[in-house]
This record gives sequence, structure tokens and C-alpha cells, in this order.
Amino acid sequence: MDVKYDVIVLGTGLKECILSGLLSVDRLKVLHMDRNDYYGGDCTSLNLNQLWKRFKGEDTSPAHLGASREYNVDMVPKIQKVPSTDMEALKSPLMGLFEKRRAGKFFLYVQDYKENDPSTHKGYDLTRITSKELISKYGLDDNTIDFIGHAVALHKDDSYLAEPAIDTGFARLSAVYGGTYMLNKPECKVEFDDDGRVCGVTSEGETAKCKKVVCDPSYLPHKGKFIAFVSAQAESDNPEKELKPGIDLLGPVDELFIDTYDRYEPTNDSSSDNCFISTSYDATTHFESTVMDVLSLYTKITGKTVDLSVDLSAASGAEDDDA
Repeated sequence: MDVKYDVIVLGTGLKECILSGLLSVDRLKVLHMDRNDYYGGDCTSLNLNQLWKRFKGEDTSPAHLGASREYNVDMVPKIQKVPSTDMEALKSPLMGLFEKRRAGKFFLYVQDYKENDPSTHKGYDLTRITSKELISKYGLDDNTIDFIGHAVALHKDDSYLAEPAIDTGFARLSAVYGGTYMLNKPECKVEFDDDGRVCGVTSEGETAKCKKVVCDPSYLPHKGKFIAFVSAQAESDNPEKELKPGIDLLGPVDELFIDTYDRYEPTNDSSSDNCFISTSYDATTHFESTVMDVLSLYTKITGKTVDLSVDLSAASGAEDDDA
């Protein structure tokens, strides 16, 4: 493993895998390591036995729950099936029939809208009227507005309603473009030179040299601190009580796992030490903040913005060959 790399990525969480892929496409020499023997880090998915071992310290789950392999439990669940066809939308209980018609007209307006074609604007100047004013033109109720704003547009709060409307709007990829993966690499120690700049990563007595390191917070914790990840935003000293209304909606459950985490953000100066650390996952139910963190890290690492026009046919071809 005594080889020099441009970047060593520690941890195979979603952010680290996306960055690894992007940097490999940029033709940087990337080594990707993880202390675990599985991909995903703290946003991995566990079978039932793995879940039991992680939260209860037991090797096997109760027999009455069925086969362990039949379960795939997300540690950071951010994907949910939503209606995606006309038929699914008609059957969905999210809206009544008449509200679906009104919402459908609004969605068609958004779908047909072209910024440079005034004929699609229907007389609305979206640089002047607010989102709330535009939505009110279609008579949508509060539940639909919440659905559009938070489930579709992924806004974290309602501040967008007072703003002008309609904003302009991973591991395998790395391997295909030359990235090297190493799982089950315990005690990955980040090495620094005399100037405090990262120079490599040591594991099992071997050191991989590099110019930059990308990692999740657990690989470079503040000394004496215990690192964990946020899965819900606690407002009091009793987070379980705060979650009770949501838990009650689940109805009867066989097992309940309650875990409380601290949320961390990097405080280091990456331009000085060349360590690029992702933030912990937040309490949102979508990937917007994750993507923004990835884009920010990519720019800090490379000095460029992500080019989504890059031809990734090599990755597609590799998948076809494996099929």
C-alpha cells in the first residue's frame, strides 16, 4: 500500500463516495478506504442481524421476525416512494380529487414554463410575484402547499413563500475511472508533516502517501470527543418525547431503537491543512443538504465547480459488461 495518491478518501458514506467518483473522473489518483467491511458508513443499510448487533449487542435477531437477509434497514433513510405516474397520482390519498385537478394545473404550468419564452408565463412575472402569490392563483390548499414546498421543492421552511417564485433550477464511478477501494482497513490514522499539512494515511502498518484527505468526521475527531451523527433535530433534553407523536403514527411495532447523536461540522482551515471533512448528516428527509456539502467540498478540493457535462459512458459500459 506504500503508494502516493493525489487524494485519500476515508469512509464510504454517500458524500465520500460521490466525491471519490468526481475526483476520479477529474483524473486524480484516488485511494478510498473504510474501517468497516461494508460500504455506506453511517448511512449504510443493515440486515436484521447487523441491526441487532449494532443496537443490542446480540449476534442474532429473534426468530419470529423472519430471515435476517429479508431486511434492509437504512441508517439514514432519505428515499421514499412517491407517485410517479398519472395512475399512481389518481390512486394517491395525498389529495382529494378536486385538489388533484388544481394541483395538476399548477404542475403543468411549472412543467411548461420557459424563462426565455413569455408565452409560457401566462402573464405572471416570476421575478416580482412571490411563490405564495403564484400558488394562490391556482387555489391550492395548505396541505398541498406544504407538499409542493417541502416534499417536491425540498425547502426546509416556509421562507420561500415570500420570495420570488421558481428558482433556476458514486463508488462505482470512482472505480471505473481508476479509483482504488480498500474496505475493512482498521485504525486509519491520518498522518501530518512538520508543517501540519496532511501527507498520508496509515493502516495495519502500511502508509499510503497523498496530497489531500477527504473524510467524514469520525476519521478526524477532536481528541477526547465522541463522534456520532444526527438523525433528528432535538429541541429538548428528552428527544424521545419529542418523537412520540411520529412514533405513535406507526402503530404497533415489534422493536424500537432510539439513538441520540451529536451533529458535527468542520472547524479546520482546509486551505492550510488540506483535510476536507464532510458535515454529519442532518435531520432533513432528502439529499439537498448532502449534495450542497458535496459540491462545496469538491470546489474547495479542486478550485472548480462540478461539470455535469462530462461524458460518463465509460462507467455505463463497465456496468453493461458486468450484466
